[in-house]
This record gives sequence, C-alpha cells and structure tokens, in this order.
Amino acid sequence: MSEATGGSAILVLEDGRVFHGRSFGATGETFGEIVFNTGMTGYQETLTDPSYHRQIVAMTAPHIGNTGVNDDDPESGRIWVAGYVVREPSRIPSNWRAQRTLDEELRRQDVVGIAMPGTRALTRHLRDKGAMRAAVSSVETDPKALLARVLEQPRMAGADLAGEVSADAPYEVLPPEGVPTRFHVAAVDLGIKAMTPQRLAERGCRVTVLPSSATAEDLLALDPDGVFFSNGPGDPATADGPVAAMRGILDAGRPLFGICFGNQILGRALGLGTYKLPFGHRGVNQPVIDTATGKVSITSQNHGFAVDAPLEGAFETPYGRAQVSHIGLNDQVVEGLRLLDRPVFSVQFHPEAAAGPHDAAGLFDEFVDLMSAAQPTAAAEQ
Repeated sequence: MSEATGGSAILVLEDGRVFHGRSFGATGETFGEIVFNTGMTGYQETLTDPSYHRQIVAMTAPHIGNTGVNDDDPESGRIWVAGYVVREPSRIPSNWRAQRTLDEELRRQDVVGIAMPGTRALTRHLRDKGAMRAAVSSVETDPKALLARVLEQPRMAGADLAGEVSADAPYEVLPPEGVPTRFHVAAVDLGIKAMTPQRLAERGCRVTVLPSSATAEDLLALDPDGVFFSNGPGDPATADGPVAAMRGILDAGRPLFGICFGNQILGRALGLGTYKLPFGHRGVNQPVIDTATGKVSITSQNHGFAVDAPLEGAFETPYGRAQVSHIGLNDQVVEGLRLLDRPVFSVQFHPEAAAGPHDAAGLFDEFVDLMSAAQPTAAAEQ
C-alpha cells in the first residue's frame, strides 16, 4: 500500500455491504452513486470528466497513479467524481510529464478516497446488484451510522445534473494555427469534455460552446453549419430543455451530431424512451458493432442510461426514418442512432477518447462531411 495513504476508512453501500481500507486523498466523507470503471489507463481523464458528477468511481485496474498528474490532460477545470476507490495507489509516480502525485491532487481538490484490497469483490457485487448509493468516510467509524445517511441521499434516476456542470457563458475553441476555418459548430455543453471541441477544431471547425440552457433560438441565431450535443451526467428523462432545443434543430434541418448524453437526448427528441442500466458502461475497452458495415470498434464509454429502440431495421419518427447505427456487443445495448432522411446521427460512446482508444475518431470526419454536403455550393454542384 502506498505511503501516501493515511488512517482507516470505510466504504458503505446502500444494501449494507461494508468494505474496509485506508484513507486516500482528502480526509473526510463523501456520498454518491458508486460505479466501476474498467479502464487500465486514463485515470486523470476519468476524474475530470463532468459525466461522473455525483458518482463515486471504483477503478478495476489494480494499480492507479503510476504516471502522476499533470496540467495538460484534464477534461475540465476540476475533478468531478464525488469519491475515488482504488486497490493500490502508486508508491512512486514515474512520468516525465508528472507534476504532482495523484494523492496530492485528490487532497488539493478535497476529493475523498479509499485504498482497499476488495475492489474485485466490489466490482462483482455491483455487477450482480447494480450501481447504488454509497459513502466513503475516513472520519465515521460506525458503518450503521454511515448507512443511515447513505439512505437519505438522492438516487441518480430522476437527477437533472447537466446545469450543474455546464459552462456559465458561451466560449469559443478555434482551429490550431495553420488549419483554415471551414465550418462553424454550435455545441451544447451538457458536461462537455475538453477534447471534444478540440477534435472538431483540428478539422477546421470554429466551435462556439453554449450552456446547457441554450434554446434552439440561441443555437440558430449563430447560423451554425452544424450543431453538437455533448456528453453529461444525470437522467436523460429529466432533460426537457435540451430535448426541446434539439427538436428545434431537427425542425431547422441543420446537420447534428450527439455524443453519450447527446445520444440519449436525440432518442428522446425522436420520441423514444430511455432507461437506467444495471451498472452501466464505464471504461476504455467497450466493444461496439456498426450495424451497417459490421465493423467492430473498441470504444471509450461512460454512461448509466441508454435509449430504448428497435435493434433491427428502420423505424418511423416525427423526423422521418431512423435506425440503430451501433450496438454494444457485451449486452446488446443501443450505442448509436441515425436518421435516414436528415443529416443527423449520434453515438453513445466517446469518439474523442482521451486517453484512447481512437477507433471511432472518424465519426468527427463524418460530421464534417455532413456539414460540407449541406453547404449551398455543395448542394448546387450536385
């Protein structure tokens, strides 16, 4: 166990299961929905992903913190996880880019964690029983007292959280030097990761990022070539504002691309339902198949809700025919949607994929192609 860990700590699940370990990160206690992440890399990107807001994240990889923490890789301006569970923190981080240890960063941002030998047992338990409310504490020694407080916490189902993680005001991400600006994308920040607008900017897009409260009128006032809806936390069944905004974009016929929460918003905008997965998909090793080509990609994912749609064939929506474009191979969950009569598609996984894999990076090129085809000059030449 790392020398950085402190005194004793406990993890209490809402079904009464208790795990014991050592304090890691900040001293104190924290509450949230406990989930597990199967990635062997990218712990810094995981910690700073706004989609983890109000969640305690347990890492299944046994050794976390090997490369320390730097100021270049965060996906947002802060750590969003409510708490952190690891088996063994790195004793000595080793990487030329490291600026702090993981333990130091958790302490700096007041994130409570626990280092414990039972992460495998915890993961198996969550796979059997599902994600649930939990607490990590290095100050409360009585599991029963902590359990009583866990049961008072709100559930993730019904939680409307996008507004809590979204930007307060619009901002722009410009193409890097030497890359000409070809398109203007309006992006709705439902919990956007920093790498997403950067991937678009690399392809010649000027990206205007707007808060989650942006309406269709706000988006269309920018006269964008395309509109993007980001990932984010919470229950999509509560996101009536973003759903209304997306319907306005669909009515206007603009090219549209959604990722993760954006995929669920598109599902709702098309009249489909959403539901909570037992334990969700979180990690960088999730296989999905493209229903049109049969190509299998290994993808980065972080979601606890999914869209309920027919897996085979086209189906009718208020905006024309649609189909499921991608399916998760582990459990046959909908992993993407596509409209057949409009320039609109979405995926449940993360093609920006920091820290990887990059199998799905071509989806940004597909969005660029849709915007290119929608240009007046392109339409005139056809």
